[in-house]
Amino acid sequence: MARAIVDLRFVFLIVVAIFIFIQMRLFATQSHYAERVAAAEKSENQCVSESRELIAQISKQQERIVALEEKRLRQDEERAQLKMLIQDLQKKLELTSSSRGEVPVAAVVVMACNRPDYLERTIKSILKYQSSVASKFPLFISQDGTNADVRNKAMSYSDVTYLQHIDLEPVQTERPGEIIAYYKIARHYKWALDELFNKRNFNRVIILEDDMEIAPDFFEYFEATATLLDTDKTIMAVSSWNDNGQQQFVNDPEALYRSDFFPGLGWMLTKSTWEELSPKWPKAYWDDWVRLKEVHKDRQFIHPEVCRTYNFGEHGSSMGQFFQQYLQTIKLNDVQVNWKSADLSYLKEENFKKKFAKEVLEAKPLQGPDVILKAHHMDVDVRIQYNDQRDFERIARQFGIFEEWKDGVPRTAYKGVVVFRYNKTRRRIFLVSPDSLKQLGL
Repeated sequence: MARAIVDLRFVFLIVVAIFIFIQMRLFATQSHYAERVAAAEKSENQCVSESRELIAQISKQQERIVALEEKRLRQDEERAQLKMLIQDLQKKLELTSSSRGEVPVAAVVVMACNRPDYLERTIKSILKYQSSVASKFPLFISQDGTNADVRNKAMSYSDVTYLQHIDLEPVQTERPGEIIAYYKIARHYKWALDELFNKRNFNRVIILEDDMEIAPDFFEYFEATATLLDTDKTIMAVSSWNDNGQQQFVNDPEALYRSDFFPGLGWMLTKSTWEELSPKWPKAYWDDWVRLKEVHKDRQFIHPEVCRTYNFGEHGSSMGQFFQQYLQTIKLNDVQVNWKSADLSYLKEENFKKKFAKEVLEAKPLQGPDVILKAHHMDVDVRIQYNDQRDFERIARQFGIFEEWKDGVPRTAYKGVVVFRYNKTRRRIFLVSPDSLKQLGL
């Protein structure tokens, strides 16, 4: 019995020894793996740190590459501008020698950006009539940006001086959702007009856009009105455009009007006017800005009854606004008017006011809800009074003329009066505001 107890103790001791041995081995193994895990974590952290450092270095290198690329592009543009400047100087020398000291009537600048096909159509139309009067109306193309197709097209014309406006400054719109293009256009216009008036010292500039065709007497028209623009300080600009110049609303290619509404779309201004406008030129929407009374200061604009420009730009920054409804059916003058012998003294402020007032007064007044129908059956000029903007829009919509107002002035209006021909005849429709007769001195 005692021996059995001794054997059990011995076995127990062996078991305890084995258990202790196993625990020690397990502890040693765990310690080993813990050290390996710690080493692995340390290695991983080091790898992550090195990766981050490498990524940072790559980013810096990419930034340097981008900066070098931008520098290269600027240098390329500067070289191109220098080349163009040399070409321009050569052209100016040739023009000076050939013009025999003749002072230009006005520089003509075509504002372009990224539409080479439109530009080609426009320049083709201009050169058709400009070549014979090139010394009086030197032609420029001013490109905004770096579109290669436009630049190559512009530089392919030997008788045209190419200007390029490169603006790398980011555009900050004043309101969310605004179209950036309107800001870029305003910058481009200011740059181009500063270039032509201040650096090249022209007395007058005619501004066209790269989606316009011109009439045969375009240059004669502007030459005839240039003196009037210089001498009559109540005229701010001369335009070749009539907003209500659709085929059914015009008849007389010789008729010119004064208007309180800036037409744009092919217009001429003087250096003195630009010196006034340039310092306060707006960031965007320059044409609507010119239409503000605080800007034009009650000065008026000359425009023809029959347009001397046709706008074919269905696609552009304005996304074809008004094109189908109003612009597509514009009548481009196709009659060669003898402007050299035309007496334009009737366009002086007091003369025109008296003449226009007489015409409005002599027109037969129509009233009632069926005035449109009544006008249809009349064979004389008629006068229709509108009560306010909403009433004007209603009447204009029925006739099909422009309904839009800017700063309280309907398009084409003079003293609140909008005039247009009725159905291609010589009969005129006068839409008259409640106080138009008073403004006309009647």
